[in-house]
Amino acid sequence: MKTTNCLKILVIFAGVFLFCTAYAAVPENKNLLRAQTTLQQIFSLYDADHDHLFNETYPYKADEKATYLAGEDQVKGKRVAYLWPTSGVFSGVNALLKTTGDKQYSKMLETNVLTGLQQYYDAARIPACYQSYIFSAGESDRFYDDNVWLALDFCESYMLTKNPDYLKKSIETWKFVISGWDDKLGGGIYWCEQKKESKNTCSNAPGSVLALKLYEATKDTAYLNWGVRIYNWTKSNLQDTTDYLYFDNKSLSGKIGRQKYTYNSGQMLQAAAMLYKLTGQKMYLEEAQQIAKSAINYFTENYTTAEGNQIRLFKNTGNWFNAILLRGYVDLYQMDKNKEFINVFEDNLDQLWNHTRDKNGLFSKDWKGEKDDEYKWLLDQASLVEMWATMAELE
Repeated sequence: MKTTNCLKILVIFAGVFLFCTAYAAVPENKNLLRAQTTLQQIFSLYDADHDHLFNETYPYKADEKATYLAGEDQVKGKRVAYLWPTSGVFSGVNALLKTTGDKQYSKMLETNVLTGLQQYYDAARIPACYQSYIFSAGESDRFYDDNVWLALDFCESYMLTKNPDYLKKSIETWKFVISGWDDKLGGGIYWCEQKKESKNTCSNAPGSVLALKLYEATKDTAYLNWGVRIYNWTKSNLQDTTDYLYFDNKSLSGKIGRQKYTYNSGQMLQAAAMLYKLTGQKMYLEEAQQIAKSAINYFTENYTTAEGNQIRLFKNTGNWFNAILLRGYVDLYQMDKNKEFINVFEDNLDQLWNHTRDKNGLFSKDWKGEKDDEYKWLLDQASLVEMWATMAELE
């Protein structure tokens, strides 16, 4: 039996869909409906039945091992989702709140999402932050990138609701993130507190974005200075100067991990767009546009849909990674009003909805729809909620 809180969430969604049905004569926002429908499926299918927590996959897999940790997954017994996929639900609900302004989503944050996230909070180690697994299971690794995504969402929630508790939480989490900066390699933020072996784009690029967001929220120039400093370090140490995209990490020995992921370049794209907005310096706009053009060329390929449409389809780079990339393109679009790249995402999201949605309303990682994941990952669903809600705002 589902929990009472989950039932309340489903009642909220029922109201949303009744409203949409009652006003069917009004042109529907397809992306908004897609976001709402997918979020409803998350709360219905991934509910762990206690403490507002989620399961990592649907169907539930008892022996599911997380492969994205710094070390071996050692959780015993009945599992819930790790922090990273859980935080994706936070981002999705935030995106719906931003697009609709509907207070149902702010209530959903307070009573469900953030209550569950609190189970990961670790105040025993200073600075306090969120650890990778629920605290009741014992201490687990604390990742700087996990926390920067949460701090970004708390800052977004503050900007949307003006609830000072959210800003306070964002600043508190920022203090943990920036505690990962030291002078080795001339600066930069580590990936994992317990394994300080590399400084990664995934902790530094969003670290710059977070600092800039906090500057917007507080007008404290110390955050602006940090945003520029982190941006410059990441650009100097991790950019591939041949195509403007970003490598994954730099080890303390100076070796570059040369993998390229959409979210790393996406966060530097967003940071550059924000720096242009905040400083008016044209070089940042040019840098953002260089990343934007190169990322589409690198991460997508020509594809013909079942309807015969020619599109640029993202390769199997990860649903959530692409959601983070979209954040950068949206911020750039706000600056240059060029919708060329936004249209690429629109084509991809149509392809996903029309050709990869399974009988449970869930999605795999293969955007061609040729392969299906037996166990659908929570983060793959939550990230699509964010993407559809974001696209809905642009319609």
